[in-house]
Amino acid sequence: MVGNATAPVKRNSYFVGVPRSDPMTVLLQSDVPGFPVRRGKVRDVYDLGDRLAIVATDRISAFDWVMPTGIPGKGELLTRITRFWLDWLGVPNHFLTDDVGTLPSAFHRLAGRTMVVKRAEVIPFECVARGYLAGSGWKEYRQSRTVCGLPLPDGIPECGKLPEPLFTPATKAESGHDENVSFEQMAAVVGVQRAEVLKVRTLQVYSRAATYAAGRGIVLADTKLEWGTLPGGEIILIDEVLTPDSSRFWPAESYRPGANPPSFDKQYLRDWLESTGWDKASPPPPLPTEVVERTAAKYREAFDRLTGSR
Repeated sequence: MVGNATAPVKRNSYFVGVPRSDPMTVLLQSDVPGFPVRRGKVRDVYDLGDRLAIVATDRISAFDWVMPTGIPGKGELLTRITRFWLDWLGVPNHFLTDDVGTLPSAFHRLAGRTMVVKRAEVIPFECVARGYLAGSGWKEYRQSRTVCGLPLPDGIPECGKLPEPLFTPATKAESGHDENVSFEQMAAVVGVQRAEVLKVRTLQVYSRAATYAAGRGIVLADTKLEWGTLPGGEIILIDEVLTPDSSRFWPAESYRPGANPPSFDKQYLRDWLESTGWDKASPPPPLPTEVVERTAAKYREAFDRLTGSR
């Protein structure tokens, strides 16, 4: 699945010295015997007792279905983008190491796509920050001039910049769509004080990242973050961070209010699926080579632009 290492592993590096996968190899599912595993749409999470090992596969999902065809290199790129942001942001988070040499040998072939992290209790809400009016927010705004129940002024175009970034939490769904909820609904579950902390921290991360991305020629339209708590009660950032799977990135040179710009994510895949006549209720069709290559290129470009590395 993964080529032999020819360079030494550099601990806690997100693009230098980590053994690279064969770019033509696709990992749809990892297999490490002897450890309990929970599989999400993209990640396989292994229980190591006091720690977890998060393996980012090359799976890709759209319209709540995991595609039968993977995207070469996607898992490694997602891992490296997350590592970049965790280093850059400097906020308390779950990351321990990406050195698979600290793990049992069965994990070694998964170098470059594996993070060893602290075990935390997941806060059961997606913490979404929106700076622009797109996606489900645009649909709601057209109907009621609100986003997740928050009132907005008239006259904001599709993909227009909001007067100020909004915090719009959503429930975490194991399958299907996450459901937008109000701040009050979230506070009723996690407590008002904790909800306020999550709101402030999420908007701070978004604002800092959006400013950085703008300097790289990227518009960060929105992002969703996940937070967890350590046994002592400390709130930390967990899971993937500011990747094309969890964020809406637009190239600044193509951005125009009133039109939906191309994005550094799987929009090309979604557009192709829409053109096939697939009913979204039965297993999706295999992806043609062009769709795979174009999608992979979008993820690579996002990494290149954000990190300044190729």
